[in-house]
Amino acid sequence: MADEIERLSPVGFVGLGNLGHPMAQALHRDGWPLKVYDRDPGRADGLEADVVAGPGELADCRVVALAVPDDQAVAEWVDELTPLLAPDSVFLVHSTILPGTAKRLAQQAESQGLALLDVPVSGGAERALTGSLTVMAGGRADVLDRARPVLDSVAETVLHVGPSGAGAAVKLANQLMMFAALAGAQEALELAAAYDVPEQTVLDAVSTSTGESWITRNWGFFDRVAAAYESAGTPVRDRPWSKDLWDVVAAARDCDVQVPVAGLLAQHLAERVEAHARKGEVS
Repeated sequence: MADEIERLSPVGFVGLGNLGHPMAQALHRDGWPLKVYDRDPGRADGLEADVVAGPGELADCRVVALAVPDDQAVAEWVDELTPLLAPDSVFLVHSTILPGTAKRLAQQAESQGLALLDVPVSGGAERALTGSLTVMAGGRADVLDRARPVLDSVAETVLHVGPSGAGAAVKLANQLMMFAALAGAQEALELAAAYDVPEQTVLDAVSTSTGESWITRNWGFFDRVAAAYESAGTPVRDRPWSKDLWDVVAAARDCDVQVPVAGLLAQHLAERVEAHARKGEVS
């Protein structure tokens, strides 16, 4: 296997959405030459990078990062780029995808002399911009060692959580825990509001109580994220409080695990998140 990726090699970055754009900015700031693609070229505005028109122009990249919406988009890009990339090139899949998809695509890449890591991220756009995300990496340790210089440019914490598919599984576990907490907080605040207690009063009370969580400490985060998705024209079905929860349900079905809470959240949470964001109650 080749040595770690050199900074002279351009990094390809596909998908310049809510997280992709600030991640690309972090890579540039850390000195990586960039080639970027998005189906909406306007999303590359503000990036000091070579904006490419399609897969063929990424052929000289030793690393291609994918931050596209879903499993199908990831698979299509891997299929298109596989015959173009040099041996030992690495796909970094930052998208939240199913563990089974990650495993399949890693096997496919390896059969063609390439490598693929499922490296979803957590932390939001603000941490992406400062290069302080958390990366949950699934795949071979030697491949992760090679790609680590690139990942270190976007992440403060890079955790090798297991073989191919493990990164995707941990990301889905994180999403389920986070959105379950969000749903509980929303229902609790609505209950208190029905008795004329303002949101902030409840949040202040729980800040030193057992109900405190990342969600309550960062209340308003999802209002801001929803507004950013709305501004970008991202369909509600592709926003994480919908898409990721349905992915949890699908992943659980694939391994015969019962996730009744996830099923309820997938059906109902998106409507609540969007409604709260529209109220403009950003704390």
